[in-house]
Amino acid sequence: MSLIHLLPDSVANQIAAGEVIQRPASVVKELVENAVDAGASHIDIIAVDAGRTSLQVIDDGQGMNEIDARLAFERHATSKIHEAADLFSLTTKGFRGEALPSIAAVAQVELITRTADDDLGTHLTLEGSHVVSQEPVACAVGANFLVKNLFFNVPARRKFLKTPQTELSNITTELERIALVHPSIAFTLTHNGAPLMNLPPSSPKQRIAAVFGDKLAERLLPVEVETTLVTIRGFVGKPEAARRRGAQQFFFVNNRYMRHPYFHRAVQEAFERFIPADEQVPYFIYFDVPPAEIDVNIHPTKTEIKFENEQAIWQILLSAVRESLGRFNAIPTIEFDTEGRPADIPVFNPNTTTYPSAPKVHINTDFNPFQSTPDPSRQGGGEYPSSNPYTGGPSRSSVPRDWETLYPPTSFPEAEVTAPSLTGRAGGGSLGSPLFQYRGQYILIAVEAGLMFIDQHRAHLRILYDRYLAQLTASNGVTQGLLFPDIVHLSASDAATLDAIQPDLHALGLEVNSLGGDSVAIHGLPAGLEGVDPQRLLLDLLASVAERGSLDSEAIHGRLALTLARAAAIPAGQVLSNIEMQDLVEQLQATATPSITPDGHPVSAILPQETIDKLFK
Repeated sequence: MSLIHLLPDSVANQIAAGEVIQRPASVVKELVENAVDAGASHIDIIAVDAGRTSLQVIDDGQGMNEIDARLAFERHATSKIHEAADLFSLTTKGFRGEALPSIAAVAQVELITRTADDDLGTHLTLEGSHVVSQEPVACAVGANFLVKNLFFNVPARRKFLKTPQTELSNITTELERIALVHPSIAFTLTHNGAPLMNLPPSSPKQRIAAVFGDKLAERLLPVEVETTLVTIRGFVGKPEAARRRGAQQFFFVNNRYMRHPYFHRAVQEAFERFIPADEQVPYFIYFDVPPAEIDVNIHPTKTEIKFENEQAIWQILLSAVRESLGRFNAIPTIEFDTEGRPADIPVFNPNTTTYPSAPKVHINTDFNPFQSTPDPSRQGGGEYPSSNPYTGGPSRSSVPRDWETLYPPTSFPEAEVTAPSLTGRAGGGSLGSPLFQYRGQYILIAVEAGLMFIDQHRAHLRILYDRYLAQLTASNGVTQGLLFPDIVHLSASDAATLDAIQPDLHALGLEVNSLGGDSVAIHGLPAGLEGVDPQRLLLDLLASVAERGSLDSEAIHGRLALTLARAAAIPAGQVLSNIEMQDLVEQLQATATPSITPDGHPVSAILPQETIDKLFK
């Protein structure tokens, strides 16, 4: 009996669909890219229940006749290539012929399409790769795809879909990637009847502003270079646009979105000395290279691209970004305060210019503040009072003339010495031991095992994280109102994330209200965040939740608490008073895990006594 057999087409299609169609956003990506390849100038996306219930993509492209409409759902059926050599001259986004059959294998699909040469269009209905019906219909030129009940026949895949807010955020992210590289095409996105995105045809920079806001667009610098290997154009952010997380970073090659960590390092290296090491700048960079010099046929998602001249292009990209920074004076410069400066000094001319004589200044170099009776012969006959004018007490007499040699200069360590009286234990040692602050970063305390170093920033981070987490659980955050609301323009993906975490932000004390569209107003911050940029804080919170890829309550609380704690924690280099250090150490000991930060970094370390003794042999 033979053990090897051919899989039925329905099973093979479901397996193949797992590589191409992973979530509703994958359907949007494939259908919108097909619409772009079909020459559409206007594309509408309509989602219900974040694509779980239905997704509809309508375009005004060239459409299909009844034969092509039926054939398009067969595996490896494509109009993009005809032979293997065509893979090295691709100008379209699709070419595998897998998208439509993969969608039809795991969903119920309806297609209404017509070409300009046909009087009637075609209405095709499929379910699980099987054609249910096909009939003529009157319709507009173009294609109208309706995908319903995604993964209806694969319950395990449907069960692993994320929350509607997460799936909607993924849909907007995919649409943003396509819209940014095709600014001449109009896009609209509607979710549950509410418009989320409306992008009219525009220039590349106007499209960036429409998607991510005018404030980001104002902080962009143009980048442009043309060589025989590659043409690079686009925009990079100014140093002040850098963010710790959530920076908008996009690479495109031949009008195709791609991920490329190697080229990302080139951009970061251009900003190496201008932004903190843990921050990143936004960029929108478009590469144009001969199709034969790249390979897009690496992964079904086609976001991983291999370049033939990768190292040379890396150097060109680095030089182009640096040139842009220098050309537009984006490199930070030292600015001096010129307020109240004197007028220009005239050039000296002994024949025509007269100057008043300089005032005579008498400097007494023999004055001794500790000598009650000055020497008339040395002090010019003057007399000084016999009491100290600053304290009102009597001055010392008979002070040796060379009194300075009794007090030679003494060099002290940089540490600030403090000795608060504390109680309790720390790592086996008494908190009654003196505390020292070293370089404004570490708090030192003697313990039984040796010398303990406490990172003050991480200690405060640990304390604040627990505090904010408790506020989220109890929903009792305190709000500090702003004098004037801070208006923030959000991308569609950020707006979807904000809707999901709005109750949690309110529980923290962050008051954010919608102004309609993608604009929101921040009316208040959690208490203790005075001086923090409200807009940057909100964007960091949204980016932090989006990076997690999950919107379950526990994950949201953890990410929000950590982001807020990072924003409010005392920085390295801040000098602390005795009482502040005492309070910090005591609050740290009261936390559940005082030795480690929420993101896994050590808070304290001990220099063993044995190591100290060895230093002195």
